[in-house]
Amino acid sequence: MIPARRALIALPLAAWAPWVRAGAQVEEPLGDSVRSALSAAIAAAAPPRPQFDNIDQRLAYLRWQGAMSGRLKRYKSDGHARLEFLNTLWYESKRAGLETELVLGLIQVESAFRKYAISGVGARGYMQIMPFWARLIGDGDAAKLFHMQTNLRFGCVILRHYLDREQRDLFMALGRYNGSRGKAEYPNAVLAARQGWRGG
Repeated sequence: MIPARRALIALPLAAWAPWVRAGAQVEEPLGDSVRSALSAAIAAAAPPRPQFDNIDQRLAYLRWQGAMSGRLKRYKSDGHARLEFLNTLWYESKRAGLETELVLGLIQVESAFRKYAISGVGARGYMQIMPFWARLIGDGDAAKLFHMQTNLRFGCVILRHYLDREQRDLFMALGRYNGSRGKAEYPNAVLAARQGWRGG
């Protein structure tokens, strides 16, 4: 098991929360074309509304949503909040070309589905986005990283970037996402968590 770090939950009284497992993701220089592409991917305004080509796709999505909602209930008790989260996660993961179960596993490991989680190194939200990303590819407002869709969009776009950079090597991309490239603990934890979200 990975040593976890204490997390602050951004509540009015700043209460302590259980563990958050974000690593010290490294700010790396981005080429102009990469920065532009990532900025465009973040900025593209589109509502998280799943679109389907046929009824079979729609039914498959509804089955997935029902299965995932049941599993997510232990983290999010409010049914409306669960469905909104799942709609957004599905949309943003598909938009970035990522497997939904992988993103769910990553969030489970990173923040245990806590919207306002802050790690000891300052990573924020569900997908534990480091504030420097808001400056590099966003509008500079790191507070927006607590907004659900913004956080999921940043996280999915960043993970996709790392997958491309690591030539689709998921193990190395996950390590880079966490700031522990080449070490097994974090990728193994995410991949194990992903297994628990499969089969829906």
